Amino acid sequence: MRFTPLFLLAPMVLVQAQANEFFTTATAQNALFPRATAFTATPLALDDAARDEIERLSEVRQRWKEQPVWQAMAEGQFLGWYLEDRVIGKHEFIRYAVAISPEGKILGVEIMEYLETYGDQVREASWRGQFLGRDDHSGFKLGRDIQNISGATLSCRNITNGIKRVLVLQSLYLKPPQ
Repeated sequence: MRFTPLFLLAPMVLVQAQANEFFTTATAQNALFPRATAFTATPLALDDAARDEIERLSEVRQRWKEQPVWQAMAEGQFLGWYLEDRVIGKHEFIRYAVAISPEGKILGVEIMEYLETYGDQVREASWRGQFLGRDDHSGFKLGRDIQNISGATLSCRNITNGIKRVLVLQSLYLKPPQ
C-alpha cells in the first residue's frame, strides 16, 4: 500500500491564517465621516491613573497607554472624533474604528481588520448598527442590549466591551475644540 508523504497533504489539512484588512485608517475615516475635509491626529496619552479610571467606569480594561484619536472637521466645523482600537477576538486582535459625535454619541463603527477564522459576521452592517446613537450611559449587556451572534460570541462581547470603554474614554478626556 502506498502512502502519500505528509508534507504533500499538509496544505489541504491546515487552515491558512491570513490578514483580512477591510479598511485603512484613511478609508475608515472617509466611511465614518464622509463630509469631513480634514482629520487632525490628536493621540491621547494615558497614564496609569487615567487607565484605572477608564477601567473603573467602563468595567473594561484599558490595555493601551496611547489611544489613537483624530478630530474630524469640515470647513472649520467640528464633526466629532474618530478613534481606532483593538480588542482580542478568540485568538487574534480585531481592529475597529468608532466615530463619535461632539455630543458623545456613536455615529458609526467599522471593522478594519479581522484575523479570526470564524465570527466575521460582526462586520455586517446590521450588527454594527446596534451601536448607533449609543453613549457612555447606554446599556451594553451582550444578549440584552446588544445582540449576540452564534459562532461569534467572543468577537461580539469583546467589540461591545471595547466600544463601551472607548465611549467612557471619550466622555472623560475628549472635549470639542473651542
